[in-house]
Amino acid sequence: MKFSMIFEAQLVDPTPERERQVIHDCVEQAVHAEKMGFDRIWAVEHHSLTQYAHMSASEVFLTWVAARTERIRIGHGVVTMPFGYQHPVRVAERAAMLDVLSGGRVDIGAGRGATRQEMRMYGVRPEDTYPQMEEALRIFSHAWREEEFEWHGSIDIGPGAILPRPVQGPHPPLFMACSKHDTLELAAELGVGALVMGFAGADDVRTMRTVYDEAITVRDGSRFVSSEVNNHFSALCPTIVLDDAERALRLGTRGQRFFAESIAHWYGNAPAPTGYAEDEEAADHVAALERRREELVARLHEANIPARPVDTGTYNTDHAYGDADTAVAYVERLREIGVDEVMCLIQMGTVPQEVCMETIRQWGEKVIPYFRAREAS
Repeated sequence: MKFSMIFEAQLVDPTPERERQVIHDCVEQAVHAEKMGFDRIWAVEHHSLTQYAHMSASEVFLTWVAARTERIRIGHGVVTMPFGYQHPVRVAERAAMLDVLSGGRVDIGAGRGATRQEMRMYGVRPEDTYPQMEEALRIFSHAWREEEFEWHGSIDIGPGAILPRPVQGPHPPLFMACSKHDTLELAAELGVGALVMGFAGADDVRTMRTVYDEAITVRDGSRFVSSEVNNHFSALCPTIVLDDAERALRLGTRGQRFFAESIAHWYGNAPAPTGYAEDEEAADHVAALERRREELVARLHEANIPARPVDTGTYNTDHAYGDADTAVAYVERLREIGVDEVMCLIQMGTVPQEVCMETIRQWGEKVIPYFRAREAS
């Protein structure tokens, strides 16, 4: 089982100064993650989602991290693939350049960038997001197989050389963001790894693992985007770990409340999130999350909008918030389910930098070694 971290670059009450600081904080966390034994970092790509995600140019962030590390894998989690966001050849060129500079450490996840805000910023049409994401994956996976590459589908490319060539042949491993059962099934059919939301808790992760495995069993290979099939299943694990388990729970639920309210704002047109005092009790955050969930369901129903923010499970707080033993117990549940990778979400908008760094240390010194020793025996 692998261990990774994912970065959104979230922040409360953003100012240019706070924004700069949080991006540098994320770099510091990523470098610390390598020292603590994590296998991979992921960086999202979102656009114009104030507070929720200030990670708009993840290829630059990941390159900066790669230059300061030696071993840890560098993951796009994910690249927005519809052509309005970026031309697929540019995705291929940038990924290959980073693969060369990092010594073959790159992973590529594909996503739709499907918030209304992001699509408005780039002129992307909702109906194009799924087909263009799939086509971009096909283009991407074939780009370096021939000296002269060309493609003629909904977009015409070449002929011409796609340079440079990546270190990993024929291309870096491919993944896809999966927040719903139908996207899990699509990822399996396309033969790419699944990056799944784990906010709904271990039981929901178990269901998603089953959906993915069943889709793998029945697929016939006709929709594979590459000859290199990737069946890797990575599940999000929100976590704050401190010696003071009560404080960890308080700060974890506080961070998750900010995260959930940010998603509700950008995906469901709910009010913008706010910060909270550190001494506010965890029970208050849990109760507020439930109130927000009920309000959002009603709001989405009235507007005839599918309840995507509710489907992501961001209102469940049964996660790895507590001391190291709490985290080990939660990860043990994920291990039994068959999760290939535990993707830690530590950087949430209201969590102080020193708490993020301490959580990474606790995982590196107590949680990850426990499972490494278990695997070794």
